[in-house]
Amino acid sequence: MDRRNRSRLGTGIILVLLGLWFLAVRISPNLGQWAEGNLGWPVIIIGVGLAMLLMGIVTGGYGLAVPASIVAGIGGLLYWQNATGNWESWAYAWALIPGFVGVGVGLMGLLEGKRGEALRSGGWLILISLVMFFVFGSFLGGGSLLGPYWPVLLIGLGALLLGQSILGSRRAPKEE
Repeated sequence: MDRRNRSRLGTGIILVLLGLWFLAVRISPNLGQWAEGNLGWPVIIIGVGLAMLLMGIVTGGYGLAVPASIVAGIGGLLYWQNATGNWESWAYAWALIPGFVGVGVGLMGLLEGKRGEALRSGGWLILISLVMFFVFGSFLGGGSLLGPYWPVLLIGLGALLLGQSILGSRRAPKEE
């Protein structure tokens, strides 16, 4: 199946699923009310991210995993903020977005069959994102998991990068 047919197939699947949802809500209005009350509007954003991922998988455009992860991740953040009313957390929650990119890079690599590279690249982005989240969260009003000891995360990440730099320079062949 060529790329154009796969694209049509993915679009068709998404449209059929959307149509089934809207038909189910028309037939049973209680379903729509339940979804609106229990799921909320951020679920739509998560659904768009999942639809993008599905489209990427069906069409073979695995690069769509990156924006799909960003959109779904932001939808998840919005869902949590909507449920808790903690909208102030945007002051530091933005630091999770590089982690969403890391999830997308990891998914893309796994779908392309590049498991080691995907886990390494995606894992680094997730780690850096989590460190930024805890650092910014600790002094911008987020959870105080580390309390006044949040600089330890910066020291640890810096030491890890220094160690990799030193070990990497020993392994790499010297240029002349």
